[in-house]
Amino acid sequence: MELHWLKPLLGRPAPFVTVHLDATRADASGDEEVAGRWRSLRKELERAGAAAAVLDEIEERVTRPTGVAGPHGRVVVADAEGVVVDRVLKEPPAQSTAQLDDVPGLLPAVRAADQATRFLLVEIDRQGADLTWSDGTGLRVAEKESVEGDHDVLHKVREGGGLSHSRMQVRAEDSWERNAETVAADLDKQVVDKAPEIVLVTGDKRAVSLLCHAVAPRTKDLLVEVPGGSRADGVNQQVFEQRVGEALETFRARRREGVLDRYREALGRGEAAVTSVDDLVTVLQRGQVAEIVLSEDVTLPGSSLAERTLWVGPEPLEVASSEADLAGIGVTTGARRMAADVALLRAALGQDAGLTIAPEGAVEAVDGVGAVLRWADGSTPSEAVPTQSDDQARLHRVV
Repeated sequence: MELHWLKPLLGRPAPFVTVHLDATRADASGDEEVAGRWRSLRKELERAGAAAAVLDEIEERVTRPTGVAGPHGRVVVADAEGVVVDRVLKEPPAQSTAQLDDVPGLLPAVRAADQATRFLLVEIDRQGADLTWSDGTGLRVAEKESVEGDHDVLHKVREGGGLSHSRMQVRAEDSWERNAETVAADLDKQVVDKAPEIVLVTGDKRAVSLLCHAVAPRTKDLLVEVPGGSRADGVNQQVFEQRVGEALETFRARRREGVLDRYREALGRGEAAVTSVDDLVTVLQRGQVAEIVLSEDVTLPGSSLAERTLWVGPEPLEVASSEADLAGIGVTTGARRMAADVALLRAALGQDAGLTIAPEGAVEAVDGVGAVLRWADGSTPSEAVPTQSDDQARLHRVV
């Protein structure tokens, strides 16, 4: 999972407000239920000293319907200037919470990102296509546009024969191909510009086939066909949306398992992977991390990771387990304590690392954390040989 969407939080002015809200609207009275939950949280934040203007902006957002059916949650992070992160959670929190602190509560936002996907839906026929973008926030705020081909011989002649008939057949085929190429050219450009994680394609079977052959290899690698959609009326929208949801969930599961397979394999070889907070801190300092792995339980409120603290300096990669260790890497000014979950994610953002949440029992992770590395050398902590005196014991206390 990419974390680039959290980068706007780096260097932002404190304090931060983090709201973790049950946004479920069960029936017609649901708007008032959500507003009531928010009012309770707002009172807490007002007592803590949050700015009224920031709370007003959060209120305007969280009381606006998400357009998402069924139980779901919402996480909003704002700094002193306003809202920076706003995402939907697939599942509502057990209890709505809010906090005002010098650092944002990032794990709820990360859990939201693990449940969402930045995708493009292409509904195509033999004339052109409708393109619908989802930015991955989980909110029903989508960009829509249409691409139309300029070749208008769209139907083959079903009766008659001879040379004229054959020519019309060829012209129809040629029109379909040219229109598909027009859509493909636009799609290739947008894939480069907006970088969706997956491209879902549906519609006329012949047009879908032509599009799949016409797009560039980079786009083709992202294509997944979803049956049942169309540019025309008459689609069973509920069934089609369910199929889209299933395709996205399959993609997320495949993305997650790909990272976890790499982690297991590298950890088993004792190279290019680490586990435990201390070893993760070491490789984060050196910019070695490709992907952090967190056990699902340490992403929950009140987890052991959230309650632990690390020491950080002004820059994201300036992170250490103690103040003395921080001084040992040259940080002599601006040192401060920070919640371990925030400090680790901050360092991951500073080196463009990703993050994967592992289901309970899926991997071995001391302290509930691990990492897949971009590179390793002789000084990289190795899980084949414990690097600290108490590591052997900790290896038997795998979270």
